Amino acid sequence: MKQIGLIFPHQLFQDSLVVNNCDIVYLVEDDLYFTQYSFHKQKLVLHRASMKYYADYISSNTEVRYIQSSDYKGIDKILEVEIGNKIHCYYTDDYLLERRITRYAKKYAIDLLRYSNPNFINSENEVREILSKQKNYLMASFYAASRKKYNILLEDGEKPVGGKWSFDTDNRKKVPKGTNVPKVELPTTNEYVTSAKEYVESYFSDNYGAVEQCYYAVTHKDAEIHLQRFIHERFEFFGDYEDAMVKEEHWLWHSVLTPMLNIGLLSPKQVLNEVLKAHKAHNFPLNSLEGFIRQILGWREFIRGIYSLEGVKQRTTNHFGYSRKIPKSFWTGDTGIVPLDETIKKLLKTGYSHHIERLMLFGNFMMLCEFDPDEVHRWFMEMYVDAYDWVMVPNVYGMTQYADGGLMTTKPYCSGSNYILKMSDFTKGEWCETWNALYWRFIHVNSEEFSKNRRMGMMVNLAKKMEGPKLDAHLERAEAFLTELDKG
Repeated sequence: MKQIGLIFPHQLFQDSLVVNNCDIVYLVEDDLYFTQYSFHKQKLVLHRASMKYYADYISSNTEVRYIQSSDYKGIDKILEVEIGNKIHCYYTDDYLLERRITRYAKKYAIDLLRYSNPNFINSENEVREILSKQKNYLMASFYAASRKKYNILLEDGEKPVGGKWSFDTDNRKKVPKGTNVPKVELPTTNEYVTSAKEYVESYFSDNYGAVEQCYYAVTHKDAEIHLQRFIHERFEFFGDYEDAMVKEEHWLWHSVLTPMLNIGLLSPKQVLNEVLKAHKAHNFPLNSLEGFIRQILGWREFIRGIYSLEGVKQRTTNHFGYSRKIPKSFWTGDTGIVPLDETIKKLLKTGYSHHIERLMLFGNFMMLCEFDPDEVHRWFMEMYVDAYDWVMVPNVYGMTQYADGGLMTTKPYCSGSNYILKMSDFTKGEWCETWNALYWRFIHVNSEEFSKNRRMGMMVNLAKKMEGPKLDAHLERAEAFLTELDKG
């Protein structure tokens, strides 16, 4: 009996149990990561280049069978060939892929050995255990429990350093005009990137995005260099400007680790350990340190847990019943809404934007437009280099679209244009009138439901006080914009 390994595009771990225990390893450009959607070219370059690097990285002690997308016939064909052998595979944290592996292993009576996914701090059972103790799924409770479990940023037993679990209110500064934004040094182009660009342009030329520059590390070494540069060059002010938006800037003080983290070139434990080690030497501001740890130990782990427990329920729920299709203008940056268009054009170039741009620009506006949440999920999956099912299902159906009806949030994340102006350098214009009109229409249409939500009740009352010519003007403008959207 031979020991056969299966490795997918998001499992490029530096010390892989699959590689260490197998004679032969299949490195597979599975359709869920290459052709399921029209993925951004930056994502495809990242996958192709990092996988080709990884094939060389593991080839000294293992026979590698690399199957590229155009030759891939499905996981069932690999398992059928390997009947009688033992298959080693990490859990994938991908609902469809797990179903396929399980189904065909059973069909061909494959002896299947699975390993816990090292791309998360908690095992799936551990994260389920933490969440099962909660009456409601709340990230804040999950995060506090995780800090206690791993003894991170605690003092006097189980008390949080600084007297509170979250310094989120200290993460909301606007970048002052004239501030010197640090330059993010890009990884050096290598043979894997050069070849991957040619591959993507040959097989995926019609996909959105540009490949002139690859913005992300494709090797373990370059990913580690990128991590250290973030820690030493941007970490100090990360907390201050975590929620800020600047129209001409791609990265600001953000880590931009998720493209490498989500494919295994970095591990979350490695990232946390390096940050905490650097903190001992540099004594980072608490709002930066806590804010970053909250992203890695809090949000990232929480989202994965919600996906594991409730992902199927979320993606099959459409709380508001929205069905509008997303027009082409949201892929090209021609919506007429200035902050959206400016940020979409940056997104087409890099395949990346930070969490506030995703949540309060795109997600917020898409919900106000009443787009079908399945369409929104597809848009995020296609446009972002770090988008995977486990992260996008809870973030889209839960966080940005409230399509799950509040399974993991206490209210919809929505706002008018004032929030965008407050947190960015975008200036007032006609786009504000359209955005505000859509916002007040959203509140008005859902006023009965929102009046029962203590966090939304005030906005319902304001909308009622507005009734008359002002609200009518908002509703008329909003309907006109939505009618134009329906024309495609």
